[in-house]
Amino acid sequence: MADPFSVPGFEPSGAGRASPAAPARAQAWSVSALLLAAGDALAARFGAVTVRGELSGCTRASSGHCYFTLKDAAGGAGALRCAMFRRAASLSNVPLQDGLQVELRGRLAVYEARGELQMVVESLQRLGAGQLYEEFLRLRARLTAEGLFDPARKRPLPPFVRTVGVVTSLAGAALHDVVATLARRAPHVEVIVYPSLVQGADAPAALVAALAQVERRNEVDAILVCRGGGSLEDLWAFNDERVVRALDGMSRPVVSGVGHETDVTLVDLVADLRAATPTAAAEAIAVERAVVMDALTASARRLSLRVEQRLQAHAQRLDTAAARLARPAQALGAWRERLQRLQARHAAALRTRTQALARTHEALGLRLAHAGQRLLDARGEAHRALGARFVRAAERTLARHADVLRRHEQSLANLDPQRVLERGYTLLESRDGRALVSAAALQAGQQVVAVLHDGRADLHVDGVRLGDKSGG
Repeated sequence: MADPFSVPGFEPSGAGRASPAAPARAQAWSVSALLLAAGDALAARFGAVTVRGELSGCTRASSGHCYFTLKDAAGGAGALRCAMFRRAASLSNVPLQDGLQVELRGRLAVYEARGELQMVVESLQRLGAGQLYEEFLRLRARLTAEGLFDPARKRPLPPFVRTVGVVTSLAGAALHDVVATLARRAPHVEVIVYPSLVQGADAPAALVAALAQVERRNEVDAILVCRGGGSLEDLWAFNDERVVRALDGMSRPVVSGVGHETDVTLVDLVADLRAATPTAAAEAIAVERAVVMDALTASARRLSLRVEQRLQAHAQRLDTAAARLARPAQALGAWRERLQRLQARHAAALRTRTQALARTHEALGLRLAHAGQRLLDARGEAHRALGARFVRAAERTLARHADVLRRHEQSLANLDPQRVLERGYTLLESRDGRALVSAAALQAGQQVVAVLHDGRADLHVDGVRLGDKSGG
């Protein structure tokens, strides 16, 4: 059987090897040729192989090819890079997930681009969950039973976040993605970074300390916990019970953006909102500036429309009230004309009534005098007594009519505008005699005339203050 490691043109060391004195027979390999020869030797030596281990760092490219690492399930240090091309991946019904124990069948090859040993997987069979994954499942079940992942405990994010606290590593690409996304979408949002380890044995304690600092400083509206993708081991700090309970006790809403879309950690389950990636978490935690500006513009437009509608409604009410009420100057003129007519009628009636009463009194007097004389002549003393009674009755009648006349005079006097001015009211007129009945008709620096009950006064307007017409 031919030596599987023998390659045409290659002569191994030992007997028959050319001496150093004959350098012309030595052959130098190119890198590609050497890798190709090594791959051929592996294929010839091992052929199809079957291997068992635990999946780690599973990814699926847009082409449909899957890439992952197979490591020893027993905790050994060995790790083998694997590639499962689209055809084989489409035939497999086992979802690739970190921590699963699987049995792979394929062939060994050398990936020439990096000079790495890899296994091209042709089939995959699930054996069971790995140790870390089993621990993940146990912890998740226990915390679920305690209610830490209850959807009713989830808090909504503030509608308008002004300050975001980011808990992540300063050296990771996740921080750059978050800051760049917020600067592009919401430049008004302030970002405060609380640095922490996100991988390794010391990462859980560092994350808990960073979260405690966020709570102690109390300077952010929401918290974003993030890091880039990785294997189950890389993300294990975000499955630590101390970190989960620290997040559960935060007083601010928490958004998680750990790993890629397929990565799920206990931090994702306890967070108030889980995003597939750090970039998606930054997009979810703050409203885009353009959206906020559009909402403000729409609110301003609605407010302006409502104000305009209210102003139009009040203007219509004012027009209606103005149409129903005559101008005060016109009303005062009408009352003045009516009062003058009443005064004229009163004077005429008073003269007529006085003349009539005088004539009646004179006639009665003459009649009484004649009757009295006749009675005196006819009956003597009895006639004089009867005449006296008639005189007294006439005097009482005159007194009663005089009292009625005085009451009418008093009623007419009460309607006199002069009496209104005597009660303390003042009438303002312009210099040309127009009545000024509204503060809106006045201007600073205007000369006006105040009409009082005992005279007139020239006034100068220093300023005008309009009152609230609604009476408020």
